[in-house]
Amino acid sequence: MSERWGSGGHVEAPSKLTDRPPRRALDERAARLAAVDLLSRRAWTRRDLIARLRRRGAPPDVAVAVVDDLAARGYVDDAAFARHWVESRSARGYGASRLRAELRMRGVAAPLIDAALGAVESDAALAAARKVATRRLPALRRGRPERVAPRLHAYLVRRGYAPGVVARVVRSLTRATVAADD
Repeated sequence: MSERWGSGGHVEAPSKLTDRPPRRALDERAARLAAVDLLSRRAWTRRDLIARLRRRGAPPDVAVAVVDDLAARGYVDDAAFARHWVESRSARGYGASRLRAELRMRGVAAPLIDAALGAVESDAALAAARKVATRRLPALRRGRPERVAPRLHAYLVRRGYAPGVVARVVRSLTRATVAADD
């Protein structure tokens, strides 16, 4: 095993990361093939795809040029990605504020996020929050009764529902719980 002198004068064992040969830079053709390979598995946002190509070794200008070309051809579409993300994640019980934050983290522009979230109506959000809360309520009832409402409230806020929706759902379900217990 080879040894190296560290900056502090002590001997370090080689790490697998430092002994790996440097990754060669991808040319435009190789970057395009990598991008198409990634897109064949799932949808990507422009920013995520550029970042992934950069991690694979594409220079910044090549990564941007490849993604721009794929976007012009319709293979990368942030608006379609946002719509699909909102549909699938809201069906799993996530609220608008959490979906907004997730899409922002993925680099989707604010107008596209607003358009995608516009499809999720407030009545639908209320129904979804009620469904998620009803599913969570039996586990919360096993604890102390005075902690049910605060925990349900915190749970729904973490899931990304608006404070007004959370308050209405918690109020209605805790009233129903109190009425059922009497």
